[in-house]
Amino acid sequence: MKARVHVMLKNGVLDPQGEAVRHALGAMGFDKVEGVRQGKVIDLELSDDATEADVRDMCEKLLANTVIESYEIELA
Repeated sequence: MKARVHVMLKNGVLDPQGEAVRHALGAMGFDKVEGVRQGKVIDLELSDDATEADVRDMCEKLLANTVIESYEIELA
């Protein structure tokens, strides 16, 4: 089984990387960009008996800092 985890900063948490990207895009002439939030995608290859609960446990314990980040899980 495969799982993809999308991790993003929660709303209200400052995103200095996203702001740097927005600023750089503006400097390159892409002046229609009003905001950027940067996150990460983690692809997992799991054994067939793995469950979404297993992936959620991984996220809660390691893959996401749940104080400032949220995550979404896609199973394939």
